[in-house]
Amino acid sequence: MSTALSQIPHSPHQNCLLAALPTDELEQLYPHLELVPMLVGETLGGPDHKLNHVYFPTTSVVSLLNFTEDGKSTKIAIIGNEGVIGMSLFMGWDTMSNIPVVQSAGYAYRLNENLLKQKFNHVMPMQHQMLRYTQALLTQIAQTAVCNQHHSVEQHLCRLLLLYLDRVPSNELTMTQEMIANMLGVRREGITEAAGKLQRKNIIHYSRGHIKVLDRPRLETEVCECYKVLKKEYDQLLSDLITMRSTLLRKKSSLGLSTYRENKRKEKLTNSLTI
Repeated sequence: MSTALSQIPHSPHQNCLLAALPTDELEQLYPHLELVPMLVGETLGGPDHKLNHVYFPTTSVVSLLNFTEDGKSTKIAIIGNEGVIGMSLFMGWDTMSNIPVVQSAGYAYRLNENLLKQKFNHVMPMQHQMLRYTQALLTQIAQTAVCNQHHSVEQHLCRLLLLYLDRVPSNELTMTQEMIANMLGVRREGITEAAGKLQRKNIIHYSRGHIKVLDRPRLETEVCECYKVLKKEYDQLLSDLITMRSTLLRKKSSLGLSTYRENKRKEKLTNSLTI
């Protein structure tokens, strides 16, 4: 893991789902949130792996991969600081049908499964946020299937790069061509050709597993409409999370004022009876 990443101050607020929780609910989670490093290639679950924790990424990026019997893989979704890994736990399952693999090193906050289930079942803000995020993730999975079927390898690569840029604090990505080919379910030669085209257009610079995006606006003109669909969905997710939190804060503030007034009324009544 890079020295720069390890020196970034860490906070649960770096994850959008945690940041959207009411302050008092998040403070109750603080003692139970464990900051853990996420190393490239690390596997966080799978069909034969019992889940004991959920992970809320802050500076790392995780891909959900599906594998065939002969070992071929395809990325079905990317999860970064907007989401959570291990959603099957609050749906009643302790395993995952796909395999989450860390693709970009960084950190995440880990939460025990029992506490997650308790909070999900009894804390409405967390339940609402998890369900809303599930909708966004399902949209990404569905749109990825459409993209893989109907668009070119170059467009797939553009989409992948943009989704990563939306989830990391830099325009530089560490990815080998083999890693990208495995994620997209295409031949490595196809990635070599697609990356070469983007480099000749001065949109990216690629060398030895390191990609630097030089011109994001032009990259967005090269990508298919699938990225715009996903960007709109996740922008709406973040907007919904902010709205949910603001609504809860207003309700709690109003409830607090009502409780204060009721206490004052009782105090006056007690004083009058004493007199």
